[in-house]
Amino acid sequence: MAAVLRQVLGAQWEFTVSDGRIAIDHAHRGSPYCLPRQAPSWEELLAGLKAGFAAQGVSQDACLPIRWGRETELTISAVQALDPLLKDGRPLTYRSGFLPQPVVRFTGQRDATGDLREGALTSFVNVSRVQPVQCIDEYGGILDGWLSVLSRLGFHARHISINGKLAAWRRRQVEGITLRFNHLDLPLGDIVLLWNADNPARMAVDLGTGLERLAWARTRLRWRELVFGQFASLAPPPTLDAVRTATLLLAHGVRPAARGAGGITRRVIGTIDPGAARLGVSSLVRASYRYWRLFGEPKVPWPAVTMAIEEELGI
Repeated sequence: MAAVLRQVLGAQWEFTVSDGRIAIDHAHRGSPYCLPRQAPSWEELLAGLKAGFAAQGVSQDACLPIRWGRETELTISAVQALDPLLKDGRPLTYRSGFLPQPVVRFTGQRDATGDLREGALTSFVNVSRVQPVQCIDEYGGILDGWLSVLSRLGFHARHISINGKLAAWRRRQVEGITLRFNHLDLPLGDIVLLWNADNPARMAVDLGTGLERLAWARTRLRWRELVFGQFASLAPPPTLDAVRTATLLLAHGVRPAARGAGGITRRVIGTIDPGAARLGVSSLVRASYRYWRLFGEPKVPWPAVTMAIEEELGI
């Protein structure tokens, strides 16, 4: 692994390998970081990613459905597009290429009060490049290509560092090696080499970060203002996060129910502060709806989403 990355990344990178771990830093990592004169819009950031991947011959694929219904009720990662290859050992995937995938996860880090820490959300866009590969050299090439994509977005390689364990991990049918990359002091994402444990020739790469985290790293704006905009100070963070997530779920037809995926929607809406929502949630729903619409046309119009949330809250 280390030899492959040395060859691909070149002499401007410094490698430290010790005790089964690897750290990769740019030779000119001490140079100052320049903030953008104007924060890019979500549309501009998405367009930059698409163009950056397209320049390497990597096309954008359609998003996975929000309702997953296999090992998880909801889509929690773009890597699930690789399930047939990695878990079943079959020579196919559900999706391949650049995937800006909306996901719902409840694993975000929380503070002592139980609120999500800065940089964490229940619903976010998992920006990924997922694809089968034939050899480990392709893994290094995909990492090098990612640095080019980041450069197009205004990041510079000298502010990126990479680290991880060289030993493989195993989770049921899948084994892998994970390297994480940071922008200055901020964890940004990871690149994972994966293979089917029973058939290692079924191999793939999952390069992943979050669109919101990319914007945070690029602009260094306050997290809540970056994500929630004008609504950041108008309601408690858990309520803002819940309305954003409920909008995604309801817009894709996952209505409140006693169990299954609908049970998750009910659970999310249940964390909305009724007092903060007493005058209605339509403005925040519309803003969230516009954001989620960037990644695929919703099934349910926003007024129906608003009504479903308010009915569940009894307001």
